[in-house]
Amino acid sequence: MKLVPIREASTGLAPLPPDVAAITRRILCVFPRYTKSFGTFNNAYPLLGVKAFMPPQGLLTIAAYLPKHWEVRFIDENVAPARKRDFAWADAVFVSGMHIQRNAINSINARAHALNKPTALGGPSVSGCAEYYPDFDYLHIGELGDATNQLIAAIARSTQRPATQQVFTTAERLKLSDFPTPAYDLAGMYNYFLANVQFSSGCPYRCEFCDIPELYGQNPRLKTPEQILKELDAIVAGGAVGAVYFVDDNFVGNRKAAKELLPHLIEWQKKNKYPLEFACEATLNIVRSPDLLEMMREASFWTIFCGIETPETDALKAMSKQQNNEIPLLEAVQTLNSYGIEVVSGMIMGLDTDTYQTPDRILEFVEASKIPVLTINLLEALPRTPLYRRLQDEGRLIEDATGRESNVDFKLPYNDVVAMWRRTFSTAFAPEAIYRRFAYNQQHTYPNRIAIPPAGKISLANIYRGFSTLAKLMVRVGIFSNYRKIFWRMAWPCLKQLDIEDVIHVSLVAHHMISYAREAEAGFQSAAFYSPNVEHAT
Repeated sequence: MKLVPIREASTGLAPLPPDVAAITRRILCVFPRYTKSFGTFNNAYPLLGVKAFMPPQGLLTIAAYLPKHWEVRFIDENVAPARKRDFAWADAVFVSGMHIQRNAINSINARAHALNKPTALGGPSVSGCAEYYPDFDYLHIGELGDATNQLIAAIARSTQRPATQQVFTTAERLKLSDFPTPAYDLAGMYNYFLANVQFSSGCPYRCEFCDIPELYGQNPRLKTPEQILKELDAIVAGGAVGAVYFVDDNFVGNRKAAKELLPHLIEWQKKNKYPLEFACEATLNIVRSPDLLEMMREASFWTIFCGIETPETDALKAMSKQQNNEIPLLEAVQTLNSYGIEVVSGMIMGLDTDTYQTPDRILEFVEASKIPVLTINLLEALPRTPLYRRLQDEGRLIEDATGRESNVDFKLPYNDVVAMWRRTFSTAFAPEAIYRRFAYNQQHTYPNRIAIPPAGKISLANIYRGFSTLAKLMVRVGIFSNYRKIFWRMAWPCLKQLDIEDVIHVSLVAHHMISYAREAEAGFQSAAFYSPNVEHAT
């Protein structure tokens, strides 16, 4: 295979002003905890021996961008809480997060201020809604760029809290090709369910409910293949196991760039004996590029998350997601399966077009598509989206949604919508239904993957984790669960063929979905992942 020459990337570090270069600072980077949710697979952590879902790309990139002579500590509160002595050590505290982490973000700020430490907040939540965070000392609005340099200079000049809040807004973004490798070495990659990389930022589509185009633009910006390979080297060196998720808003937002990257991923995998498998998020019309799918297969992409949202064509048109109407949904899913790619889908309920028949249509689609893993959320209107503005104009945006599952005033009665969601969720994630969908993929998807050498994943740590996870599953699910007969129907034939990887994957993910669905049915879980009201810091 002939590779397109790798474009060179710079170091990612802007020249330091003399007054910054002469100063040393100690920066504590703290990532706030998430509320427990379906999409972060919390219920699988004890069985797999991990503590959190994915390391925070943004905060680890900032940690790597800081002056090399500054001391940096990183704490992910999903792994372990920041302690008083961590705050006491720091000259300043940097935080980043999403809307759902709002209360936890403010909790970190309060703990830092209790020791009179200056705080700086960046990331998607504050960039979308700066008004949520009036008590932080510094706000970083936008992406890595001139605002970042201004923040670094401010901290270099003084470690005292400013008299009033200072706001730095990025006017000139740093090119993604100038980004440093995120500081994976600070994170402890073995703590995470998935590792992650980012190749591009932005999405060309304008779905009504999505804030990506307004936050990051519609023209995807790119890292170089060289950067991605360096990040993969760092991830493996950091102790990551299993899958690496491309957190791009749309992996094929720029298809030409994706096709340029994939041959390098293939060569990296071959050189390293395939230590990882990949996952990404992409629009369903990716199936129109069979040459790209064949390269993804050869690079060992095992999973694609597709925002199908709904099987109802009128609803897709109403939410400006016509790209999902370009091809028959079931045909697209089957095409991806034919390349060995398991589809994970996002579904939304509570749309204006929903009727009392919507749950049945969703369940029919789930059964027909055989998609094993789905997120089914109630609609939540995010700030800086066309949906948010439309509902605001219509007087249907509930500003204080405390005690509700969504900030949307649905067209159907609220209690009916929540009941419809619970019925759909609990039916789709009944043990028999989940294992039936996985059985289809075991027969029609997984065999289409390329055969990879076992040597790339063989290590004492991986062997121990694999057998430890299998033993826990056999006890927790195979002995004590009330669906153990369904489990053994899948597991026993696989074990006889020494197909341990399938047993672990299917039963681990199924365990999370089944247990979470039961918690949701009992009212212990939220129906809208993106609602900031579901997170209550303690």
